[in-house]
Amino acid sequence: MTRTIPLLHPLDDHGRLPRRPLDETSRLPQDVREAADALAAAAAKPQLSPAADIARYCHPHYLRAEPTAFGTVTFYFRAFTGRESRPEMPREAWDVPALTWEQKRELDSQYTVAQSLWSQGRLRIQAAPVLRRAAPLWQAWTTAQSELREAFEVFRHTSDGMWRAQLLRLTDAERAALDAARAWDAVAEELSLLAAEQRRDAGEEHELELETVARELGLDASDWVIHWPDDYTPRSYSWPHQTPLVRALTAEIEQQRERLMEVARLAGDHETTPV
Repeated sequence: MTRTIPLLHPLDDHGRLPRRPLDETSRLPQDVREAADALAAAAAKPQLSPAADIARYCHPHYLRAEPTAFGTVTFYFRAFTGRESRPEMPREAWDVPALTWEQKRELDSQYTVAQSLWSQGRLRIQAAPVLRRAAPLWQAWTTAQSELREAFEVFRHTSDGMWRAQLLRLTDAERAALDAARAWDAVAEELSLLAAEQRRDAGEEHELELETVARELGLDASDWVIHWPDDYTPRSYSWPHQTPLVRALTAEIEQQRERLMEVARLAGDHETTPV
């Protein structure tokens, strides 16, 4: 009996099995094929030049960068004291051809954060002595303001014969309050300028509040009146110039005097009218 064996491939024209192509890998083990594919893919990728490493351009305080869940990057640095030089991205980094635009943007962002942290350290150093000097001046102002208001309120219970004596006490309280207001506005302007400089270097999103720095020093600055720097600058169209607290106090004094003059007119007593 004749036996037959089925062929996997048809015979060629000469009755022979065809040869398999030399580069065919379909019968190689799967892990070998995958390794070969990975090597081929790696060889096909362009390799970065060693010059593309950005480490040499990072700030000396830079530690690492980590992506966040929101698609941003958090940069970590060693603590800044504020006594270091202002962080500035090296100019030559922009001209390195091997650095990609993304790498340059990353460096720029890194130095922006570094500058913010540095500016906060610098504000702590610069503002600390001014804040300590400001604390007793604010206390002196609040005391003088209270004494002025008390001197005015006494008129409600002052007999007619004592008005002139009480007017003298009121004018003394006015002068003391004005001196205290001028002293406060002077130190407040210093603090305002320091805060504005830090805000300009760090941006509003990284602003360090003076109240925070004061609290770190054990001071309560929550009710201190500190205006923008421009409010302390004389303007050509505003004469005479008055600083913010002096301006507010002057308005209060004028209101008190108008009230006293109104009462004097109604009483027909012009001799006790304040000047």
